[in-house]
Amino acid sequence: MAETISMPKLGFDMSEGVLVHWVKNEGENINKGDVLAEIETDKATVEVESSAGGVVRKLLASEGDVVPVGAAIAIVGTADEKIEEPQAAPQKSEGKAENKTEEPEGGEQKAEAQKADVAPQTPPAPAPVPQTESASQPAATSDEKTGPVKASPLAKKIARDNKVDLARVEGTGPGGRIVRKDIEAALASGQPPAVRAQKPATTPIPSFVPVSHEDETVQLTKLRQAIARRMTESKTSVPHFYVTHEYKMDAVMAMRKQVNEYLPENEKLSVNDFILKAVALALREFPNLNASFSGDKVVRHGTVNVGVAVAIPGGLLTIVNRNTDQQSLRAISADVKRMVTGAREGKVRPNDIEGSTFSISNMGMYDVENFAAIINPPEAAILAVGSAREVPVVESGELKVGWRMKATISVDHRVSDGVEAAQFMQALAKYLEEPLRLLV
Repeated sequence: MAETISMPKLGFDMSEGVLVHWVKNEGENINKGDVLAEIETDKATVEVESSAGGVVRKLLASEGDVVPVGAAIAIVGTADEKIEEPQAAPQKSEGKAENKTEEPEGGEQKAEAQKADVAPQTPPAPAPVPQTESASQPAATSDEKTGPVKASPLAKKIARDNKVDLARVEGTGPGGRIVRKDIEAALASGQPPAVRAQKPATTPIPSFVPVSHEDETVQLTKLRQAIARRMTESKTSVPHFYVTHEYKMDAVMAMRKQVNEYLPENEKLSVNDFILKAVALALREFPNLNASFSGDKVVRHGTVNVGVAVAIPGGLLTIVNRNTDQQSLRAISADVKRMVTGAREGKVRPNDIEGSTFSISNMGMYDVENFAAIINPPEAAILAVGSAREVPVVESGELKVGWRMKATISVDHRVSDGVEAAQFMQALAKYLEEPLRLLV
């Protein structure tokens, strides 16, 4: 029996998505769980799996359409059965959506901060700004298009990787939007790589002569707009408090070095892998922090799904490692590596970015000593992790060199209090300072 595939709801308040690309075409065989299409939300370009197996009988939306959640997008059935098309929900092309006037904040739906970038809205007649250099879009010449170039995230990535100048590519998508096939056509035609514009030689300006630079207006991406809304909501409506603890990391650093000697290069463990496992085990002891605030009640989650903030172009995306407390260090490391790669390539699956019960933001790789993170609602807490550093320490009255790392937990005061947060940080120290506990 034929089954209708609908636009999935990829966030608790998602209302629509852009159908970026059909992975399967009409007449092709598809298995249940195969990727059917790529959907672009405010968070990311998400690969949507088919909920049925058979033959793709009908595609009910075109690439570039903005489709409401729950609207039919495809029909999957057997090759010879009679199918009945559902009444199509009103669809709007992305080109029209870009010119839509944004509603006042009081009337718009709240969007999640974990969403990816779509083509920016065309700003009304901005003031001229200085030309800037870009690897994928150099300064325009007399025969190039001017103004913002509309392109899908996937097209931008392929163009950037192959140094294709988007300003020289004609878009065939809705409203002239450049899609993947346009970039592939440009590559097939032998378009030369984009050449970085050369700065003209300038005469040094005397120090006493003031140099003025025009203001530059940068349109926010959908992801950055969502982050702005979500973080403002969190910081203004959630009463944060913070607890900082310094951890002895000598044992973790020594164990990591020893374990990595037995692993191939692509499977080596990071410090963050040890932190994820330690946090998950500590959360088992403090279920009140592995929780969500919900009006007049607190929901303590039965599973420990640790979210990890990942930097991507235009903002942050949280990927989710599920059942972290039950996984081995190698399994955690492999799963996180896979999802980080997908997030940075603009391709993730709904299961990779939904359902976190506690989050970690690690800026240790940027030589950050300490910082505090904003809670990602409805979660009750988030851990901000700094760098593991070799510093002078005093132990038993002696000065020596040791590995130390600072971490700060931000907690929703409606859910927990300072003493519980401090006890959690002490429990975390037990696992980080005696890392053999992570292996048994």
